[in-house]
Amino acid sequence: MASPAPIPAPTSGNPARRTRLTIPVLAYCGILMAVMQTVVVPLLPDLPRLTGASPGAVSWTVTAALLSGAVLTPVLGRAGDMYGKRRVLLLSFSLMAAGSVICALTSDIGVLIAARALQGAASCVVPLSISILRDELPPQRRGSAIALMSSTVGVGAALGLPAAAVVVQYANWHVMFWVTAALGVTGVALIRWAVPESPVREPGRFDVSGALGLAAGLVCLLLAVSQGGQWGWGGPRIVGLFLGAVAVLGLWWRRQLRSAEPLVDLRLVSRPAVGLAHVAALLTGFAFYANSLVTAQLVQAPEASGYGLGLSIVQTGLCLLPGGITMLLFSPLSARISETRGPRITLALGAAVIAAGYGVRVADSRELWMIMVGATIVATGTTLAYSALPALILRAVPPGQTASANGVNVLMRTIGQAVSSAAVAAVLVHHTSLLGGARVPTLHGYLLAFGVAGAVALGACAVALAIPGDARPDDTPMPRGRTRPVRDGAREGA
Repeated sequence: MASPAPIPAPTSGNPARRTRLTIPVLAYCGILMAVMQTVVVPLLPDLPRLTGASPGAVSWTVTAALLSGAVLTPVLGRAGDMYGKRRVLLLSFSLMAAGSVICALTSDIGVLIAARALQGAASCVVPLSISILRDELPPQRRGSAIALMSSTVGVGAALGLPAAAVVVQYANWHVMFWVTAALGVTGVALIRWAVPESPVREPGRFDVSGALGLAAGLVCLLLAVSQGGQWGWGGPRIVGLFLGAVAVLGLWWRRQLRSAEPLVDLRLVSRPAVGLAHVAALLTGFAFYANSLVTAQLVQAPEASGYGLGLSIVQTGLCLLPGGITMLLFSPLSARISETRGPRITLALGAAVIAAGYGVRVADSRELWMIMVGATIVATGTTLAYSALPALILRAVPPGQTASANGVNVLMRTIGQAVSSAAVAAVLVHHTSLLGGARVPTLHGYLLAFGVAGAVALGACAVALAIPGDARPDDTPMPRGRTRPVRDGAREGA
């Protein structure tokens, strides 16, 4: 594979101003990406009536964004390494804004699903932004900026749910998409104005067949995982999808190993420092997603169930809001722990805190204040873990592959979230009781889901401790105006 080559730094505009605004602009984009993923959730109960579609068809407004995001994140990450991270970031945000405009203009379920797939392209924002920060910032500022960028996923999710619920409750549902479209266009303008192009690129030929093979395999896998509960886990469609995923991804893996310019450098993935970080990302994604998923259902359960609080969707979002604020506040702490003890220890600590939060959830999930405390503890652990994962990747991969490697790491988190959703649904379906002629999950089912998520978090902690000790890169600050050798193409003095 060709060596990464630095490109000339942009000279237009005010460099000092650009540097000051790069971090907040990228953080804004990360938060908006997470908001986009959650805004449709409050609409799901009403979309069948609003679009004239079945509940099964409506669920695809969530599934389409999940699938497109999972497929496009590693693909666009590789494209960013090759053709420019800022350029691909602008493309992904433009697709998200276009998808929002289409959603705002239509009530047809088919068009709505296609538009949501376009919005899923923004899922690559975080890995691309982290790679830009590595290339643009000096080492002393890099850790805190990457931790902040990682926390935007939780912050955006916590903000998006109550905000969307308020819009849906008090305005026409299309207004919500007009708002996200306006915010998306604003994001495109801010990126063009404040984010410089990364100085490092990986020259070569883009692996089109590898991208198509990965897309086909991931669609089969995630479609089977996300739809197994509705279509039946033993049904021919689900079994066929799983078999198709194994066959396609197996062939894809073999071809990637033989390719001179692969989409994903699997030899790099086979290194323990990288491969175990990806496994930890999958387990952490599983544990993180169960928190908001189960909490939302638990507090909205009717009071007649004996444990539910009967909260509205707006109140539910407000219950999760402290966790999002905590993720924002704790990101500097996670960066300091990584700087002093290494990101491997930060990841293990974060996973342990997540497990402790689920311990609180199992101990008491009846009182609202205890539910919020447990959910906030889980969010705190997620902040530590999510900030450590990109730091581990950045230490273990060449500068020219940071976006693609982080894209794979985000993909593993997405797969973990999809598996978590399926596992939680399976647990709750098998633990129900009759209430007013309808079957609702029991408290035991919710507690079991919390226990499973806590056990998975402990597994993530064990994997983190198995990662080889942190090999610190050459992070010695250089005088302003000087650059490193080509192997570490980061522009210093930014």
